[in-house]
Amino acid sequence: MLFRNSFRIYLICLFAGFLPSFSQEKKAERVFFGIDVLRATDYQILQGKRIGLLTNPAGVDIYGKSTVSILKEAHQVNLVALFGPEHGIYGDEGANVPVLDKIDKNTGLPVYSLYGKYRKPTGEMLNKIDTMVIDLQDIGVRSYTYISCMRLTMEACFEQGVEVVVLDRANPLGGQKVDGPILDRNLRSYVGAFPIPYIHGLTIGELARIAKETPGWLDIPDTVRKSGILTVVPMKGWSREMTWDQTGNSWKATSPAIPSLSAVLGYAMTGLGCEINSFRHGFGTQYPFRLISHPKVEAQSLKRMLGLLPVQGLDFKVLTGESKNGQKTEGVYVIVNNWEQLKPTALSFHMMRLSCKIEGRNPYQTASQNRITLYNKHVGSNEWWEAIEHSGPNVDVSSFLKKWDKEASDFQAWSQKFQIYE
Repeated sequence: MLFRNSFRIYLICLFAGFLPSFSQEKKAERVFFGIDVLRATDYQILQGKRIGLLTNPAGVDIYGKSTVSILKEAHQVNLVALFGPEHGIYGDEGANVPVLDKIDKNTGLPVYSLYGKYRKPTGEMLNKIDTMVIDLQDIGVRSYTYISCMRLTMEACFEQGVEVVVLDRANPLGGQKVDGPILDRNLRSYVGAFPIPYIHGLTIGELARIAKETPGWLDIPDTVRKSGILTVVPMKGWSREMTWDQTGNSWKATSPAIPSLSAVLGYAMTGLGCEINSFRHGFGTQYPFRLISHPKVEAQSLKRMLGLLPVQGLDFKVLTGESKNGQKTEGVYVIVNNWEQLKPTALSFHMMRLSCKIEGRNPYQTASQNRITLYNKHVGSNEWWEAIEHSGPNVDVSSFLKKWDKEASDFQAWSQKFQIYE
């Protein structure tokens, strides 16, 4: 069965090389998503089956049309149910907000929430479908929850004998940047689905393939994992060195906090560094995750402090952000001036050390256990927390970065055999 599934993935990849030129819109360079490739194959792998679709508003084709509308309108496809991740199928729910089941007003189809009463599809939900299509835009960072939603959905589908089809999408950070700590398996959670570096360098389809073929990545018996059917519909035109700005496609907000490609990169750089201290990263302004501020330091002084951190590839400038209600915040905008040199997560850990110096105390020694537990789930390691809690401004950040660089490099080499794109 494993050979059969791998062969099926290979056939789809092979066929993608002979797709028509998509001549309805002339572009110099364009990456076509899995949904575009699926449509070009006349939906062959979905025909004659009852289809469920797990997606959100970022699930669109190259023209911005939603996968929901595409599959609903395709006469070859029998779309019978929709499934929504965190933030809901419309993307308008806040972070950590439970989402209710509902009827989709546009299609009349039931929408089952996988971020409400259940995070894993139930047998009752799945007995209505034969195939689950997953079309979720990941951002290339481990703590973003859509890959966890995919993992739980794959587990449930394999347990219930439901086929899984993943429509692949570009990793906005590209397929060569791998950085940060690897998740300790004992810290697996909804913000840490797989034992991968914080910035993993894989597409969501490649992650699905690794989970299908690697023991222990799915929390189901090996016999069930091996018998499950997975098909990854690849992109056309994407290669590993391409970041999103090179795909020829517009970015569509994946969640309220990630409205832009700028926010994607900011999330990777500052998301871990502005927790359990007084740093803020501009969320709520037009510069989410990019505008760093601290109540004890005026912006120019903070710019000098950040500029002295040993993180290559960055520059900083003072800007004023404004929230929707008109409140203004002066802060330091993080500029990436050398993507090749940059190790994005390094900024967060140096900021945590810097916070101890700025605040004149160690904020990590007074944090509640709940906040510590959640933070460690995001980082994927208890070891870093123990070090900064104990040493504060004297913590040896460089030794951790060196260790994580080696682990990330080893993971990148190991994962190459699962990669779909060169």
